[in-house]
Amino acid sequence: MNTVTMPTMESVKAFKAAMDSPRGALGPFMIVTDPAMVEAAGHAGYDFVLLDMEHGTTTFETLPNLIRAANVAGVCPVIRVPRGSDIWIDQALDVGAGAVMVPQIDDAAQAREVVKAAKFAPKGLRGTCRFVRSAGFGSIPGSTYFSQANDTVVILQAEGKKAVENLDEIMDVPGVDVIFVGPYDLSSALGHVGEIDHPEVVATIKDIIARASKKGIKLGCFADTVEGGKKWRDLGIRFIGYGCDLDIFTRAAMADVAAFNEK
Repeated sequence: MNTVTMPTMESVKAFKAAMDSPRGALGPFMIVTDPAMVEAAGHAGYDFVLLDMEHGTTTFETLPNLIRAANVAGVCPVIRVPRGSDIWIDQALDVGAGAVMVPQIDDAAQAREVVKAAKFAPKGLRGTCRFVRSAGFGSIPGSTYFSQANDTVVILQAEGKKAVENLDEIMDVPGVDVIFVGPYDLSSALGHVGEIDHPEVVATIKDIIARASKKGIKLGCFADTVEGGKKWRDLGIRFIGYGCDLDIFTRAAMADVAAFNEK
């Protein structure tokens, strides 16, 4: 008799373990909607793939196959949902997201709404249905599914000055696992658009790291390069969203072409 499991949840355990380790967790933002690219990223050894529904073209019709590819490769599927509606969170988790990442969170009230949407009772108010993909389409007992599914990860993006001002209250919301700092958005909010290494931007991120450490909340940050990711990791950040799939491919391809053209 086949034993049906929740394949995403095993990758969630590995993802959490990576964030708990000194090495941290590394994964690319992915805007390509080909499952093969997601599967290849998993085989490359990333800790997660960040499937981007905010700036990418992924829809809820294409998302399940991307998550299946992540499951095949054993890598945790983190879904950045579009902003503005809790239904995106619910649907992403229904099709097998291991974590949801929600942009533009500015205060504790918004953070509480995200947790409500992402967690089943008693932790939240997520709609209960055990016939969805993440529950094996009904083959997993409801009691098992509803308890284990609450182990998925909630990541909030704090991107502007208002979010920084309200950060302590946001981090106090039960159920928030990771605060993700967008250095480009933050640089814009501080009046230094695109200057992610500007002293004021770096100082603000260091202050956020210190505040999060006191609260016991993990932090995430974007990095254009592996070297940039290691810099943030050395400062205490454990969730590194690295580049973008097409940019990673383009840079690798350009390096290959340059090497081939050398005399």
